[in-house]
Amino acid sequence: MTDIHLHYEVLDGDGPHIMMLHGMLSSRAQWDLNIAAIQKVARPVLVELLAHGRSQSPEDKDPYDPEYYVRTFEAIREKLGVERWFLCGQSFGAGLTLRYALRHPERIFAQVFTNSSSALAGEEYLKTYRSTAEQRAQLMEQGGMEGIKELPIFPGRARRLPIEARDALVRDAELLQPRGLAQTFRYSSPYLSVRAEAANTSVPTLLVRGAAEKRFQPNYEFAVANIPNLRVVEADAGHAVNIEAADIFNQAVTAWIKEHHHASDHN
Repeated sequence: MTDIHLHYEVLDGDGPHIMMLHGMLSSRAQWDLNIAAIQKVARPVLVELLAHGRSQSPEDKDPYDPEYYVRTFEAIREKLGVERWFLCGQSFGAGLTLRYALRHPERIFAQVFTNSSSALAGEEYLKTYRSTAEQRAQLMEQGGMEGIKELPIFPGRARRLPIEARDALVRDAELLQPRGLAQTFRYSSPYLSVRAEAANTSVPTLLVRGAAEKRFQPNYEFAVANIPNLRVVEADAGHAVNIEAADIFNQAVTAWIKEHHHASDHN
């Protein structure tokens, strides 16, 4: 039996469940500007990564393995008594939701993901990342919370986010666990990419892309060329497209849920 170390909340909503998973150094607050719209068509299940938000920060390395995350998502689904649900992954979280859809397509109506370089990283990048993973982890352990605040991806350094959204993420960042983040750098990030398997994706997939993030461009081109029948909605936004262009994201995701939930009724 898979132990569930992840904190999750099931919100009220009208329709099927949708598991929503944020990215590195974020939390359930990632979705503050999206929840109300999505609740009109679905029931959000907000999951927080290990060492983030209200989730546990295990000492053992095993729960940080991306495949363990997949087993945990399945355990959550079973606990909820849900036969099929939708997925929505942001950044780091997208690497895990895309993997989950590859492993259990029969459990997924359809999925959504946003800009995620880690989910589609190439082998050369991963080799470099793996060679420095232990160094990054030790810096995290030694630097503690102050070290976390020095990271370029710390939410307090974000410049494109609405102030209320940024403040909510910064408040939740106080819950980050440096030791668990170090384990994430060791055992999650270097093995997160699903690039080698992307062409095997069999569930309907929507990418809501923040076109202003140039770093994501090569991986975006790879996704379009390799993920079967990928649909793309673009917004003039950066990495956190669901916050920076919340209206576009909300409209795209709610339409996607309605389309694919209704389609399942006729299959």
